Amino acid sequence: MDLRVLEYFLLTAREENITKAAELLHLTQPTLSRQLKALENELDVRLFERHHHSVSLTNEGLLFRRRAQDIVDMANRARDELQESDEVAGEIAIGCSELQSMSTLAKAMGDFQRQHPLVHFALHSGNNEDIRAWLEQGTIDLGLLLEPVDTTRYESVTLPGEEVWGILAHVDSPFAQYDVIKPGDLVGTPVITILDTVVQKELAKWSGEYAKEMRNWARYNLLYNAAMLAQQNAGVVICLQLDQNFDQLRFVPLAPKLALHSLVAWRGQQLHNKATTAFIQALRAIQ
Repeated sequence: MDLRVLEYFLLTAREENITKAAELLHLTQPTLSRQLKALENELDVRLFERHHHSVSLTNEGLLFRRRAQDIVDMANRARDELQESDEVAGEIAIGCSELQSMSTLAKAMGDFQRQHPLVHFALHSGNNEDIRAWLEQGTIDLGLLLEPVDTTRYESVTLPGEEVWGILAHVDSPFAQYDVIKPGDLVGTPVITILDTVVQKELAKWSGEYAKEMRNWARYNLLYNAAMLAQQNAGVVICLQLDQNFDQLRFVPLAPKLALHSLVAWRGQQLHNKATTAFIQALRAIQ
């Protein structure tokens, strides 16, 4: 499979117009059409729905776009790594969960970039499951993860501080007046909870016998979206306490306190570019 054709496919998917994509690629429209048709024949699927003045991705095309982007990104990163000079330079890709410890990681990134101005960072936001998948695929170099996490395949640095769980409740909700939320308090209340299955197990342990009685009506992986639901007074969000304020919402901690730790992980025994290797050394000094 030709990397150049994957780039043609991605640009056409973005523009949703073969003629416009061909102009941007400095190709004729028939040439680009033939390349895309040959790619479909090679994959034995239809990637595009052809309309009169536009194209759109089929379900197979949507899936392939994600895979094609991963391949192109990894190829570009591999090229950059092979062209490294003696200077510490290049891109460090980091998958980040929404955690308080991001402030510690951000400070380390800022200090490192000031020391090595030719380094730049690419941040990918997601939950633990997203980040572990990206690490396995090689899409990212490092991942900021919430414990508990199986680190047998990784090396890691545990970051200082705790990640404290609680709820976000609308100020008009009776729960906004609570000092703490205890197991059983939320039974019968619509709850918006996190998608991550490992964290769900930790929350279920905390809830104990009441876990089966909880009404989980929505799940999220990014808190901002869940907060928009809570702002409609449409239930409470079980979430981590962050340095982030939302209008009309109040954070109330769980009791007994539920606090987890976080870590930065990377694939063990994997070769990294010079910038990532140097940054890992800087992170180790935080412990």
